[in-house]
Amino acid sequence: MPLPGTPAADGPADHGPDQHLPAGLRTPLRADAFDQSDDEKIAAISGHFRAIMHELGLDLTDDSLAGTPQRVAKMFVQEWFKGLDPAHRPEVRLFENRYQYQQLLVERDITLFSCCEHHFVPIIGKAHIAYLPGKHVVGLSKLNRVVQYYARRPQVQERLTRQVAEHLRQSLGTDDVAVLIEADHLCVMSRGVNDTSSSTITSEYGGKFLEDSTLRSEFLRQIGK
Repeated sequence: MPLPGTPAADGPADHGPDQHLPAGLRTPLRADAFDQSDDEKIAAISGHFRAIMHELGLDLTDDSLAGTPQRVAKMFVQEWFKGLDPAHRPEVRLFENRYQYQQLLVERDITLFSCCEHHFVPIIGKAHIAYLPGKHVVGLSKLNRVVQYYARRPQVQERLTRQVAEHLRQSLGTDDVAVLIEADHLCVMSRGVNDTSSSTITSEYGGKFLEDSTLRSEFLRQIGK
């Protein structure tokens, strides 16, 4: 079921992880994405990766390489891309704001590890999140888990930033949310232009963060920008 306040999904419901998000923010998935178990996916990916290694000319009888296809397959399914599975979607638990805290709440420098969907190489960076509490506040670790959930799948940074922001808007019941992500892309650093000095910054501001430049500046000041 969509989260409270979420527009109804366009067309028939699927079994993807992002039914609660607007269609343009969903990670592209086939309708049969979850027909196989994790073990079945690992077995299939292992075979495919073994074929890739073979085509590269690697000797798969070498004791250092023999287990690599299985290791890579497990890494893909159980670690790098576990955010594709809606079973891992974090529950964002709210607590009553009994202390009536009304000021800016910021969690900065959240570790981010993702994977470029264009070249399947890592994206490594940090996420910074802020919101203005209303009747409720959220357990801080849940902010980390939301970032990790959307990061652990093939991604582009722009979509990732908006997915995190939209999820938090829905969970917190407020538009007063800000998300800023700064990351290094190994597709830029290790191939193509081979630029190891540049980084990418994306941001999404909602509610008062969009309307009030002073509040937005305070958020940027607190995260050191």
